[in-house]
Amino acid sequence: MKPINPSAEILVPRVFGRVSNIVCGMSTRRGGVSPDPLGMNMSYSVDDDVANVRQNRAFMFGSIGRRESDIAFAGQCHSATVVIVDHPGMYPECDALVSAAPNVVLAVSVADCSPVLLCDPRRKVVASVHSGWRGTHQRIVANAVRCMEREFGSLPTDLLAYIGPCAGPCCYSVGPEVSSLFDEVVIRRIEEKTNLNLTLENRRQLQSAGLSSGNIEADGRCTICGPELFHSFRRDGRKSGRMLAFIGLTQDGDR
Repeated sequence: MKPINPSAEILVPRVFGRVSNIVCGMSTRRGGVSPDPLGMNMSYSVDDDVANVRQNRAFMFGSIGRRESDIAFAGQCHSATVVIVDHPGMYPECDALVSAAPNVVLAVSVADCSPVLLCDPRRKVVASVHSGWRGTHQRIVANAVRCMEREFGSLPTDLLAYIGPCAGPCCYSVGPEVSSLFDEVVIRRIEEKTNLNLTLENRRQLQSAGLSSGNIEADGRCTICGPELFHSFRRDGRKSGRMLAFIGLTQDGDR
């Protein structure tokens, strides 16, 4: 999967490698035409020129033979809402999309929150999930799995999952109002700080929902302490761009 822009870098999950008719990945901050520190910014909602974002999106979606008009985007409001879609476009008031429609690519935007991509290669269903601490507390990844089970007959043991880079337990400090929502397994004490492990909690929820541990790939890298590769709102505030994680199934079997 080679980007049109050779300076752009797109992460490609390994766990979906056995699926012949899938397009998937996650953008980084490398490449793009936006001025530093935005780089490969994918969001129209930050302080970036619209033309830059359009060109950045063209770079990335062009690398998988798609256009922006082929993508379904979750509106994202830190909810646990999952929406089934069969057409491209913007879907407000939700944080996860599920689809069995061929050639519709599902995307979520992140800059510290956890992106989770799911695929049922047997029943040809995919999902994209945006899971910050609120969504994680509300078990949005489990909601997405249950939606795939209920609406499409997916078996959790057939599902493959990718948890992308997000704020890591090394850097993601939270207050007691957040840490009290999670058990000690995903809390890390560093000096006087309490840090949250979003990746571990989402993995645990996927396994509790029935996914095999061997079918879950977790990147594990921290967006906050990875300025050379990742956007991070926690680190850069209003100067932060956004990344997109995306997944879709093709009709003809071509990647």
